Amino acid sequence: MESESHPRSAVDWLFTVPFLIVFGLTLGIFDPLQRIARLFGPRPHEIVTGLLQKSLIAAFLLCGTRLRVERSPEVRPWTPYLVISNHQSMFDVPIFGALLFTNFPKYVAKRSLARWIPSISYNLRRGGNALIDRGDTEQALGAIRQLAAEVESRGVSAVIFPEGTRARRGELGVFRPRGSLELLHSAPKIAVLPVVIDGSWRLLRHNMFPVPFGIRVRVSIGAPIPRRPDDDEEELLRVVEERIRGTLERWREEREASTIVPN
Repeated sequence: MESESHPRSAVDWLFTVPFLIVFGLTLGIFDPLQRIARLFGPRPHEIVTGLLQKSLIAAFLLCGTRLRVERSPEVRPWTPYLVISNHQSMFDVPIFGALLFTNFPKYVAKRSLARWIPSISYNLRRGGNALIDRGDTEQALGAIRQLAAEVESRGVSAVIFPEGTRARRGELGVFRPRGSLELLHSAPKIAVLPVVIDGSWRLLRHNMFPVPFGIRVRVSIGAPIPRRPDDDEEELLRVVEERIRGTLERWREEREASTIVPN
């Protein structure tokens, strides 16, 4: 397990202060822009939301954050996918928005996030996402089914995190399969896109006070898995989980090997 200890150095704070200013301005500017774009329909709103997420990625660059992306050439723009990913921090959301801009990702997210965050909450409420109440199973499954219908009818993509919560130390949690299986069952023709994210948990380990400088975040967007009428959805989810777990283990081994000092 990776250590969460990290000294809050003067360097971290030096770059965090301008980052927080830019981050706050970005959220403040894009909140009214989304509302204006929404007047012209869902697609203009989705484009503005994608630009918001790209801008949030750019804001993190002020803290020396860098993305290393492995992307299958089989991933096509303007194509709907069911994206299944591990989850390490809120930074994962702008990663999807930036890297899958033309796939128009929508999220399965807890309802409480749609209440108080400028720009982000508005998008969750009005952007066609599945807002779920974890204490109400029927409501949650109904929201997921509605999102699946949007994926099939409008060509957007759905993003679900089967762990159900963020892995704050980067370890892959236990998959809670019910929501993912409902999504797979409700959109049986849509290919599955396995995604792995590692390192984003480090960015928010101090809740941005400060943001550690120079964090490297690694992302793997795998080859889409086509669907067949006779799919065993539970087996498909197990395959995706194994791919995510295997990729994380490979990255950890590579990192450990790179730190070994030869005699």
